[in-house]
Amino acid sequence: MTAYRNPVPTVDIIIMLEDEHSNVKPDEIVLIKRKNPPYGWALPGGFVDYGETLEQAAIREAKEETSLDVILLRQFHTYSDPARDSRQHTITTVYVARAKGKPEASDDAREVKIFNICNVPIDMAFDHAQIIEDYKNNRY
Repeated sequence: MTAYRNPVPTVDIIIMLEDEHSNVKPDEIVLIKRKNPPYGWALPGGFVDYGETLEQAAIREAKEETSLDVILLRQFHTYSDPARDSRQHTITTVYVARAKGKPEASDDAREVKIFNICNVPIDMAFDHAQIIEDYKNNRY
C-alpha cells in the first residue's frame, strides 16, 4: 500500500487596527514574535484544525496569538512553496482583517507589536516578509 503525504493547511492574518473613531491605518499591521521554532517575527496564524474552515481558523489563531477579535475583510492570497516552512510542506491562505483594541501576546506568541509595512523586522519567519511585500504592493 502506498502512503500519501499531503501539504498541511495553515492560515495567516494581516491585522490592521482601528482607532477610537473606527478608522483603520492600512500601513500598520500586527506582528508576533514567535515563542517556538522557527523563531522570528511573523504574521499571526497557524494550523487549520480538522473540521474547521479557513475563516474559523484565521479568527481563532488571531485571538489565540494577539487576544484580538478580528473581522475578516477578504482573502488576500495563497502561498504554497514547499520550502516556505522548514518544518513541513504547508499551504497558507492569508486573510486581511481589522480589529479594535490593544494586542497582547498569548499562546505561542512571545511578543506582539504594531509595525509599519515599510519597516518590518529583518528577522521574519517563514515567507512572511514576502507576504507583507506583496500586500504592500497589492493592497487595493
